[in-house]
This record gives sequence, C-alpha cells and structure tokens, in this order.
Amino acid sequence: MVIKLIVCIIAGLGAGFGTGFAGMSAAAVISPMLITFLGVPAYEAVGIALASDVLASAVSANNYRKNKNIDIKNGVVMMIFVLIFTLIGSYIAKLVPNGTMGGMSVLMTTFLGVKFIVKPVMTTKEKRLESSRKKQIIQSVVSGALVGFICGFIGAGGGMMMLLVLTSFLGYELKTAVGTSVFIMTFTALTGALSHFVIGGMPDIQCLVLCIISTLVFAQIASKLANKASPKTLNRAVGVILVILGGAMMIIKFVK
Repeated sequence: MVIKLIVCIIAGLGAGFGTGFAGMSAAAVISPMLITFLGVPAYEAVGIALASDVLASAVSANNYRKNKNIDIKNGVVMMIFVLIFTLIGSYIAKLVPNGTMGGMSVLMTTFLGVKFIVKPVMTTKEKRLESSRKKQIIQSVVSGALVGFICGFIGAGGGMMMLLVLTSFLGYELKTAVGTSVFIMTFTALTGALSHFVIGGMPDIQCLVLCIISTLVFAQIASKLANKASPKTLNRAVGVILVILGGAMMIIKFVK
C-alpha cells in the first residue's frame, strides 16, 4: 500500500503539472508508471489515466477560462472532429503491427520541450483574431481531424499534438493554446475513460482514487501558476517540464 501510494502520488505530480502547464495528457505519465512499477494491466492503467485526466483537465480549463485564456468556440469544433477521427484512427491502427509507432509520443514530448525553450511562442491574441471566423472554423476542422487520427492511430500523444497544432499552425499564443487543449481533453478523456470501464470493467479502486486526487491537486496548482506567469517564463517552464517528462518516459520504457 505504501509503494502504491508513492507511485500514484509521483505519477499524479508529473501528470498534473504536465496537464496544468502544458495541456499534456495524463495517460502519457500515469499509464507507464502504473504498468512498470505496480504491474497494473495496460488496458486498466490507461483507463485510470484517462479518468485522472477528466477532473485535472476540467479544473485547469476553468482556471484558464477565468483568465480569458481559452477559445471555446473553435475548441468545440476541434473537439468534435478529434473524437470522430480518433475512432477512425483506432480502427485503421488494427491493420498495422503493434509498436510500429510506439515511441512517437515520447519523442514528441521531448521535441516540444526543447522547442519551447529554444524558440518560445510569443504570438499575441490580437494577431490570431485577425483571421476570419470562416478560416478559423476550417482550421479547427482540419486540425481536429489530424490530431484525432494520429491520436487514435498511435494511441497516445493527443495533448501534445493539440499543443503543437494550436501554437505552430493555428497561431495561438501559449496560454490560450494550453487552455483550449485542456478544455478539449476534458471531454475526450471522459469518453475514453467511460469506454474503458464499460469494456474492461472497473480498475483497481485504490489506484484510481489516488491518481485522480493527486493529478487534480497538482493540475490545480500548475494551472494557477501558469496563468500568472509571463509568456517567456511560461514557455521556459513548459519546455523544462516536457523535457523532464520526456526523459522520464524514456527511462520508464527502458526499465520496462
């Protein structure tokens, strides 16, 4: 029980800070830790991670909303197509060998971390709002389809893909990108968690409760700090967190 408590708290810390600061999916941290250190079955671990993501993303999104760092209109459009194309990607993924793209989310996490440190995102809200509403909707549809398909095909990395697309291709400044990302993840994680529990049954209740609470607490702390930070400081903080999490996931994969 002591080991389970320590592992779940550390997993929640990494997932919570990753979610609150960078809009990162908790599944990228919690799943490998539960599988490696507690021997939790993979399907069950993913379900726990997704359930932990729901409240953590929701409270983070609410903190970003309070500070007007969220784009709900375009976020809803993007979310719909993320969900649709995640199902399509999952179906097509059955046709390729397992593990073909297994390390993609780890590499993406590390790459984005280095990118935010070396080349910070300094776009302003005003610059993004110069584009027409029609163009924003089209961009959201295309981006949602791309992110959803890749997420469904690879099985991970949805939060990182959204952050990359929102900052690099849609021109969002970092705070709004993270706020919009966690807003979308609240619903995608809820859908994923429910489907896992319906198909695979309820997971280890102790792990589930511990991970949900720890992820929620640290996501709340991280999202409040992120909204108070300057853009330059936030870029560096996000970069450092992503590099650390990327390195930790590589170590976990090696241990596994």
